[in-house]
This record gives sequence, structure tokens and C-alpha cells, in this order.
Amino acid sequence: MVAGLMVSGVAFGQKPAVSEASGPAAEVQRSYAGVKANILKSAESMPAESYTYKPEPDIRTYARVLNHISEAQLRSCGAVNGTKDLAKVPPETGDKAAIVEALEASFAECDKAFATTTDMNLGDMLQAGQTKRSRVGLVWGTVSHDNEQYATLALYLRLKGLTPPSSEK
Repeated sequence: MVAGLMVSGVAFGQKPAVSEASGPAAEVQRSYAGVKANILKSAESMPAESYTYKPEPDIRTYARVLNHISEAQLRSCGAVNGTKDLAKVPPETGDKAAIVEALEASFAECDKAFATTTDMNLGDMLQAGQTKRSRVGLVWGTVSHDNEQYATLALYLRLKGLTPPSSEK
């Protein structure tokens, strides 16, 4: 009787659950994808005239925070990829289009780095400037740093009366 009541959801036309990749590399790739989406949406959400905004005189501008993300990603992901000639980041006084273009270039560099990260190569030691760093240190460090900087972007958006991407419904 009980066996007769046990029917698969597939039998009712439901799609089976999609299996998600697992393991440390998949975890860091998912985290990267989430923070990447939030940062890019934040960059687009802030009006161009507010890229010079800073809450206090001794705090970075919105543009500077975005440029800092670009610079850090180019260094860390460039190290993972072995990239020698990194893209250039415009001055924080550059226009929104130039700053977003540099941000997108830094994410393109990171897309390559995260796509080549596997559970098997997380322990690889890579040249990063004058030192060697593990791949896992570089990729998780990138995610961690990006999350910290996204928090700053989200705060700036709120101070300008805008909703950060992670809070949108």
C-alpha cells in the first residue's frame, strides 16, 4: 500500500531537481558569481553625476571604490591567469562609462581565473607580484575583498536614496 503511494515528482510532469556542482571550487565560483552581479548592478545603478559622491571629505568617492575593485581584481586574477599586461584603470575622475568598462575588464580577467579553478588545482602555488600565493588564497581573497567593497557600494547607494541590488525584491 505504501509503495503504491510513493510516486516520483517526475511522474507528475515535474522537472527533477537540478544537481548543483559541489566541492570547494564550485563554492567559490558561486560566491564570485553572486558578488560580481551585485557589484556590476551597483555600478549601473548609481547615476553618473554621483560617481564623485563621498559621504565625508576624507572618504573615497564612489568611482574610487569601483576603481579599487578593478585594480585588486586585475592583480589577483591576473596572477591566477599569469597575465603580464594588465588592463589599465582610469582615474577616479574619469567618466562613468570608462570606470564601468575597466570594472568589466577586471571581471573578464576574473571570469577566466574562476573558470579554470578546480578542486584539484586549489593548492597550486602561483606567482603574485614578488611572492607566491595559493590559488585558493587568491580566489577566496578576491571574493572576500569584493564582498567588503560591495558593502561600501551598497552604503553609498543607500545614502543616495537608492536600493542596493542585494536588497531588491
